[in-house]
Amino acid sequence: MSHPIPATLYRIAAVAGGGSAVILLINAAKRAEVIPTSAFTQLVAPLAQVLALAFVTALYFAFGRRAGIFGLVAFLLNVFALAALVGVEFVINLVFADLPDHTIEALRAGTLGAALTVASISFLLGTVAYVAAMIHSRQVPTAPLVLYAVGAVPVSFRALVPEAALDLGLVTMAAGIGWLAVWLLHRSSRINTWADHSVTDVRLAVPSGSS
Repeated sequence: MSHPIPATLYRIAAVAGGGSAVILLINAAKRAEVIPTSAFTQLVAPLAQVLALAFVTALYFAFGRRAGIFGLVAFLLNVFALAALVGVEFVINLVFADLPDHTIEALRAGTLGAALTVASISFLLGTVAYVAAMIHSRQVPTAPLVLYAVGAVPVSFRALVPEAALDLGLVTMAAGIGWLAVWLLHRSSRINTWADHSVTDVRLAVPSGSS
């Protein structure tokens, strides 16, 4: 049975990253009332995190494993946070949108509000840890990683920051992810994973006469 080659998987992940960036820009434009809110904009909003999951997973397997245990923990925390954010986006865009303000305030004051807070804090911690691991690998461009991390701050504190700050955060994150997606797309055919290097190193360490 044939399997897709790694370069193809990395290209797919890069496209997913680009899609995530586009949806983040749509979300920012919607919140800033540059484009009208519609059923389409509400439905696609959670897909930014879904596509980002594929993208950060590809980056980790291509480069993040070089960061060792810290890289693994950062990756898992980031994946957990992004998965939680999918639920948050569904609630905000598909549930809160149809509820009166007093009902939303009552829900935020209860268990749901605590869950939203945990998801937001986890997203910030997971993003910072993941970006630090990627920087530690010394394989991924630093500038777009920093943009992604900086943009995550107002997004994580969306309930506390002005609307303009949240919009700027979404645009900044989109810029970082989009930049990384283009970089990964161009780099996809030249990526040697950590496992590839390990196998090569073992082969080089075995004397040619012992085979």
